[in-house]
Amino acid sequence: MSTVWLVVFCGVVGLALGVAGDDCESGQYTQGGQCCEECPPGEGVVKKCGATQSVCNVCIDSETYSKNYSLTEVCHPCTRCTGLMRMLTPCTDSMDATCVCKYNYFLGAMSGRCEPCTVCPMGQGVLNHCEYDRDTICEECVDDTYSDRDSPLDPCLPCTMYPLLPTYPTMTYDPDMTPPSYAEDFPPDGSSSSSPWPGETTTAGAGSPRFLGHGFNENLIPVYCSILAAVVVGLVAYIVFKSQTVTPEGEKLHSDSGISVDSQSLQEQLAHGHGLASRSHTQEQI
Repeated sequence: MSTVWLVVFCGVVGLALGVAGDDCESGQYTQGGQCCEECPPGEGVVKKCGATQSVCNVCIDSETYSKNYSLTEVCHPCTRCTGLMRMLTPCTDSMDATCVCKYNYFLGAMSGRCEPCTVCPMGQGVLNHCEYDRDTICEECVDDTYSDRDSPLDPCLPCTMYPLLPTYPTMTYDPDMTPPSYAEDFPPDGSSSSSPWPGETTTAGAGSPRFLGHGFNENLIPVYCSILAAVVVGLVAYIVFKSQTVTPEGEKLHSDSGISVDSQSLQEQLAHGHGLASRSHTQEQI
């Protein structure tokens, strides 16, 4: 009977220990039987689990980091990108900084160092650009494409297509050919020649030739005559009107010399002279 109870007791104790072990993720216990707690990412271990529970501390962003659950890992200092390296991603409390080669450099697979990117020579263009983890890939320029300079960036450019220009006959010089004479078109004696325009004649003078259009001048003659006739008629009408007009002081006489004489004053002078003559005649009779 005692043996049976001993077996049952051992089974219960073993089952309890198995259940307790399954609940402890770290798999370690304190001396008091507690499951040791792991420090999460972003926190580092300050005091390890043993006599007491684990003690964790938060990592400083951009300075230290811790990226794993751990019972022993502390906060590590962030990596600094120096030399030919540049920062691809910054450092955080749970992730270290990522450094890659600077622009125009790539990480050599054999050397493990940053090497300058390959420059495609003239006649070749860039097929794949250089990146921090691979070199430039160049290709030959074919099929109406070109590259006229060395470049690590430019691809093969398409050639410019120009339309075909029309061809003209080539002018040749013949020393035996006599140049044309211009004496017929412009006579040196100043005589007039025929004009290609109807109603016009061409007159050649000492200077450059001058063209006179008779048709245009003949159209202006009736206009000039009409204007002159209107002026003459108006002048005659003005003279007749002035000769028939009587002013308030009396009628004026116009002599052939253009001197006007007041008719009223003339009558008064004649009457006064006639009176003087009558008086002198009476005295003679007495």
